[in-house]
Amino acid sequence: MSSRKRLKLPEVLSEINMSRAAFYRMRARGQAPKHSKLPNGEIRISRADLDAWWAKCEEAA
Repeated sequence: MSSRKRLKLPEVLSEINMSRAAFYRMRARGQAPKHSKLPNGEIRISRADLDAWWAKCEEAA
């Protein structure tokens, strides 16, 4: 899978097994994966950023 792939929020939530509300709480605390907000309000997260976030979570555990 390409590291340039941009994932939709439902795809990310499914992969990390998290509710939308929990994701937005993490986002408000600055703890969510790096993401981009499109002009239509949708959020996209790159595969590389999600993988980096996972690695950071594993280091903290």
